[in-house]
Amino acid sequence: MASKSKNPFTWVEIYVEDMSRAQKFYEEVLQFEMTPMQMPGGFGDLQMVSFPWAEDGSNISGALCKTKEIKPGPGGTLVYFTSEDCGIEASRVESAGGKVIQQKEPIGEHGFCSICMDTEGNRIAFHSNK
Repeated sequence: MASKSKNPFTWVEIYVEDMSRAQKFYEEVLQFEMTPMQMPGGFGDLQMVSFPWAEDGSNISGALCKTKEIKPGPGGTLVYFTSEDCGIEASRVESAGGKVIQQKEPIGEHGFCSICMDTEGNRIAFHSNK
């Protein structure tokens, strides 16, 4: 069956060492509740806690993931979270245990972004139009 989504991405996984610490960080910074996912057999030690998800939404979602197979870190992919004002989320990062790498900066006609590090050592970013 072909996807009805026009988005090229459907799911993002952010790998963590300490699930409860990471879940607390993202819930505090992004101001929403995350949900533990039930894993079917055959996934080994994989644990997942999902970000909000709307079945009829056109946006993507994802989960925090913990497994001994994949470790978190600052290199590689950078995930951008959408926001009304990326400076607000960035202002919550340090009190939640993370680090602000780049404060809110304009990115020309594309709006603004802020780059941070979560409690697990992953680089993440926030994007807004104002």
